[in-house]
Amino acid sequence: MSAGSKLRTAMIAFTLAGAVAGGGYLAQPYLTESMGVGPVAAEPVPQAMPVKVMEVQTQPIRLWSDFSGRLSAIDQVELRPQVSGTIEEIHFEDGQIVTKGDVLLIIDPRPYAAAVAEAKADLNAAFHTLKLAKKQRGRSEQLVKKGHVSKSVLDERISDHTVAVSRVNSAKAKLAQAEIDLNYAYVKAPISGRLSRAEITEGNLVEAGPNAPILTSIVATEGIYADFDVDERTYLRYVHELAKAGVAVNKLPVELVIDAGELRSYRGHIHSFDNQIDPATGTIRARAIFSNVDGSLLPGMFAEVRLGGSKAEELVLLNPGDIGTDQDRKFVYLIDKEEKVAYREVSLGASVDGKRVVTRGLEAGDRVILGGLMKVRPGLSVTPILPEAAAPPETGESTQVSETGSSAEAGLTN
Repeated sequence: MSAGSKLRTAMIAFTLAGAVAGGGYLAQPYLTESMGVGPVAAEPVPQAMPVKVMEVQTQPIRLWSDFSGRLSAIDQVELRPQVSGTIEEIHFEDGQIVTKGDVLLIIDPRPYAAAVAEAKADLNAAFHTLKLAKKQRGRSEQLVKKGHVSKSVLDERISDHTVAVSRVNSAKAKLAQAEIDLNYAYVKAPISGRLSRAEITEGNLVEAGPNAPILTSIVATEGIYADFDVDERTYLRYVHELAKAGVAVNKLPVELVIDAGELRSYRGHIHSFDNQIDPATGTIRARAIFSNVDGSLLPGMFAEVRLGGSKAEELVLLNPGDIGTDQDRKFVYLIDKEEKVAYREVSLGASVDGKRVVTRGLEAGDRVILGGLMKVRPGLSVTPILPEAAAPPETGESTQVSETGSSAEAGLTN
């Protein structure tokens, strides 16, 4: 190293030592200039994080509760013989649809037709006896007035007339019973509906009485019941709604869903609630009624029954991804007036189409942050970005919401 270089190095070291001793005020400008870096720029202010938000709007939503139920027939009859005899004819096919009054079977009617003829003859004889007794009584009354016979004779004639009247009435009753028995020999459908199979075939002897066999059975097909159990809390909520709205119980809508490879739905209404809560299960029996004109619904089927509220309510819907969990609490992040993140606890209700109903904690106009809950925290400044406006829902239609319940606590239009 030359003497000039050594001198220059010594001068720089001396200058640095002086700058450090003086608080470093001289060293920084010198170093930056000597190294070609230039003056240090000020630290930049962080920008607000952009987040997607949704302005809360209420929607008319009808709340529904799901239950498990069984279908039962509105009318069901087991046909038994009301007279004894041999089955001579069967006038139906298994599973046939019949109308009330159709003749289904014929039990040998000849004994009963003979009984009717005998009863008619007895009635005719009783009428003739009555006619004679009436004439004799009239003559006796005239003779007593003239003093030709005693009053005791008149009493006998009055008694004979009274007995003759009674015999006529008895003969009429026997004829009526004989005609009833003859009518019973022609077994008719007491209701309209679908028949079962013939349990006893032609030529078999059947006996009337308490142990009479079943000939066949009929179930009504124009309507059908769905029986299910409603938990006490749900029942009280619906009763309270009905009381406020002044609506009858049978105005509550009910929807029935049958899984037949594909879901088939039917719409009906509540027929009745039972008169007491079962203390063992805390539920009350409910019965809904549905139209079944095509006969596709059969008694004994398992079904999902959905019980709807009396009217639609103005409620808020959110995606589950927009709702956070804090131990046993649910919350959302809002944007306040200062464009900062705010924490808000909410209460959730039913679900519909993958969304949750918010029953408490939000009001119309609140701006809720959509997704990305892990990226924000309360107090953080953000820039709200509104999503593209969706098409408004059609007015007058309520969204169907399902409140899922267990079978113990809690089964649409074709």
